[in-house]
Amino acid sequence: MGNYNHIPFHELVNGKYGRKVAYTDAEVVTRDNVTKILADNIGIFNKNKTAIEYLWNYYKGDQLMHYRTKDNAMRDDIVNRIVENHAYSIVQFKTSQTFGEPVQYISRKDDEEINKAVDTLNNYMIDVDKQSKDIKAGEWQSATGTSFKAVRFALDDEIPFQIIAPTPLTTFIIYSRLTEEPMLSVQELRDENGELFYLCFSNNMQYKIKGGVCIDERVHAFGSIPVVEYPNNWERVSDIEIVIDLLDAISNMQSNRMDGVEQFVQSFIVFCNAELDETSWRNMKKQGAIVIKSNNGSDNKASVDMLTAELNQSETQVAKDDLWDNALEILGLPSRNSSSSGGDTLGAVQMREGWSQAKLTTQMKDPLVKTSEKRLAKVILKALHVAKMDLNITQRDFDVQINHAPTDNMVVKCQSLQYLLQCGISPAVAIRTVQLWSDAEKTYLLSKPFLDVLWKTVDQKKAEEEEQQAKQLLSEFEQNKLINTESTQVPETNADTMSIRK
Repeated sequence: MGNYNHIPFHELVNGKYGRKVAYTDAEVVTRDNVTKILADNIGIFNKNKTAIEYLWNYYKGDQLMHYRTKDNAMRDDIVNRIVENHAYSIVQFKTSQTFGEPVQYISRKDDEEINKAVDTLNNYMIDVDKQSKDIKAGEWQSATGTSFKAVRFALDDEIPFQIIAPTPLTTFIIYSRLTEEPMLSVQELRDENGELFYLCFSNNMQYKIKGGVCIDERVHAFGSIPVVEYPNNWERVSDIEIVIDLLDAISNMQSNRMDGVEQFVQSFIVFCNAELDETSWRNMKKQGAIVIKSNNGSDNKASVDMLTAELNQSETQVAKDDLWDNALEILGLPSRNSSSSGGDTLGAVQMREGWSQAKLTTQMKDPLVKTSEKRLAKVILKALHVAKMDLNITQRDFDVQINHAPTDNMVVKCQSLQYLLQCGISPAVAIRTVQLWSDAEKTYLLSKPFLDVLWKTVDQKKAEEEEQQAKQLLSEFEQNKLINTESTQVPETNADTMSIRK
């Protein structure tokens, strides 16, 4: 592919930002229709690939400003190409917010066997170094709008699977237009002879397509598509492209500032009523001095001046700061320029400088990541089952926990926990509420013996049984009371009848 980073990004995508999603109307993928499904969507993949390559190179520093020219300018010999690579800091911040702490699986049930199985699953993730793959995929996700992770079998008796993070430049997913569920994963690869082929996975079949023909078909044992997409958002818009014009303007402004400084230093020299040959000019530059004399005495006095015009740096800095502040606001990133004079609480500082907003913006992506993590975990559990290392759990037994710096503001969280416990809130609910631990359920179970001593907590199941018994006894008591009342009640008499009998 060619390098398009010498043109503005909006010209490359014609104003159509985000990565286009590939769809198929087929209800099932077979050998008979897999080549047609691929052919119908390969154009979408190639178009996305061009934008993805541009954004990835931009993230690494190959930006439009490196191709800056000054045609027909007064000082076209002074051309500074200064790139302030804010794209790198944006991607690093966004990635660290989601994947800076390990993504964990946490039990959803109060069951010791399930808790142990989930712990084992987390240990497997540590063994295969999943967090490094999360960070790698997270950089692609933020920089280009989407990323992928895949599972493959490994020839290892202890860890039967591997996790890889294939590049979006060679990978895409085709979804069902009806259900929005993934139907086919496609990887563009080359064999040992350099020949191009496509490796495709449906829910239960693997296909190899070369030259528009399916040359191989076999059943795979993953149970579902082993390649999982991690979109940055539903429209697959990257964190760079939504502010790329502002980033280009900042680099352009910084380049012009450097031009201004250099032009001030290399100002034109004006000789008035004096002549200077080329040899004398070279000697002047070498020695730093020159001797001139007037041509006609005092009437045409000779002088040498510098033609200068200095750029107003303070006003330029204000404009530059405004561009960056707008980019931060659009992305939901915090400002590092504190204007506090002291005395502020941590919460006030976080609110003023945008750290709270940054956390909320990051959490908007959590449901997408959790959905993808569930798909990946399903494939991993199947791989463990095939290797006869089944954990005997399903996706319904655990949840995905994304840790956004849980120890931040720790003192306030601890005080909140103590306050909730003192108010009689269930310790399990209180521990989940303060969000101080990545696995709140496991923390509660490990802490329960101590909580029972400190806060006299009760077994919830036992409490429910006792409550049910109390209700039953109360109901029986009410029935017995009603029967006794009816048996001792005196029948009503008719006064008129008694008077006649008399």
